[in-house]
Amino acid sequence: MGKDAISNQIRILRFHHNEMTQQQLADRAGVTRQTIVAIEKGNYSPSLELAFRIARVFGKPIEEVFQYDDKQ
Repeated sequence: MGKDAISNQIRILRFHHNEMTQQQLADRAGVTRQTIVAIEKGNYSPSLELAFRIARVFGKPIEEVFQYDDKQ
């Protein structure tokens, strides 16, 4: 399992939600902007709790925000 195993659609979803900024998402999810940047870039995988909070901000199921590639 490499660092690219979990991908996300956060940037696209932010754009489709009135061009939400990373800071606005961070505020609503209860984390720092730097955490959102790292998750968006794929440098950090969020905890399950944070993944659900981010998905809830967008009103989407977690599977529409985060994808796990289990190919080995």
